[in-house]
Amino acid sequence: MQNNPPVSFERIEEMIDGDADFRAELVMAIYNSLLELKEKYLEGAELQDEEIIQEIRHKVKPSLALFEIHLLNDLVTEGKDIIETQGFGPAFLEHLEKFLDAVDKTIDYLIPHVKKIENGE
Repeated sequence: MQNNPPVSFERIEEMIDGDADFRAELVMAIYNSLLELKEKYLEGAELQDEEIIQEIRHKVKPSLALFEIHLLNDLVTEGKDIIETQGFGPAFLEHLEKFLDAVDKTIDYLIPHVKKIENGE
């Protein structure tokens, strides 16, 4: 099992060049992007609407790769493959459980960082 954090703060630190405000903006952007990913993915799953999932996938996939959010990146790709080959059947439901677990863990990982930003730390 991997011990890597779900989000690479090393990548964030490389990008910000010591700018704390930019760091806060990036962390909040990642956090909000993940919340939207979860919301839209669930909406697409509930409505069995491939287009909703495709749109959010295209929107967040570059950020997932850039900030080395590997597990979610892989799961989003897996979901695409499952929908294209098997639709919204049992395999997708199994995938959805893994996706929701991973997105929740990633969001939970960011919450302490978000709270620090919100508290002005």
